[in-house]
Amino acid sequence: MPDFDDVIGIPKRNPSGGLTHVIDKGLGPRAWADVLEVSGDHISIVKLGWGTAYVTQNLARKLDVLREKPVVIGGTFFEVVYLKDRLDEYKQWLRDLGLTYVEISDGTVDIPRERKLELIADFARDFTVLSEVGSKDSSVEFESEEWTSWLREELDAGAWKVITEAREGGSAGTFTSSGEMRTDLLTEIGDAVPLDEVIFEFGPGVNLGNIPPDEVIPLETLRLGLRGDTLKEVLLRDEQPAPS
Repeated sequence: MPDFDDVIGIPKRNPSGGLTHVIDKGLGPRAWADVLEVSGDHISIVKLGWGTAYVTQNLARKLDVLREKPVVIGGTFFEVVYLKDRLDEYKQWLRDLGLTYVEISDGTVDIPRERKLELIADFARDFTVLSEVGSKDSSVEFESEEWTSWLREELDAGAWKVITEAREGGSAGTFTSSGEMRTDLLTEIGDAVPLDEVIFEFGPGVNLGNIPPDEVIPLETLRLGLRGDTLKEVLLRDEQPAPS
């Protein structure tokens, strides 16, 4: 078969042009083997959503299949660990599982600001930290100044990337409770911190989080302009208008 580049002249996308952070809700080892076979090149990191890792049978076997990818356990489970005051045990469990990434969030549980920054710095000594900013409560809307300040603080504390909360239904965090995107907030985030250090939980050249496994290939076609939704924006953005 001819190389992808030779078919229509569109080169494969450089992964540095936007991470694809995939959420797993309980797929088994064989299902993940199939996903990786067809779309593994497009997956940057896999998150075992909220506390699913804790109730997954034969978790070690699943992680063995995923060993070629960074894997992180969802931040909600970190919040449970924090509430139970089992942080040292959690670190050891992650080590025993062979995981080197950790997500630290406070979207549901109230963690004092200074304490969260201390936790990020502490875990960053032994793990690659993804922190999450924003509330899962749709009635809570933080001001733009709070978002940008917290993003900078968490990156300075040692976070590798910061995730902006949005919920899968688009009803919290960077969205309003009625489901409208807070475009003013996104503009201010882009002005305040480098976008390659932020993972957005929504939709071509930015880091995107919580992508379902069966949406990895559709997303990649969106990034490349191979769907009508983004064809003009991606493939024609450098085209000069035809002379009139």
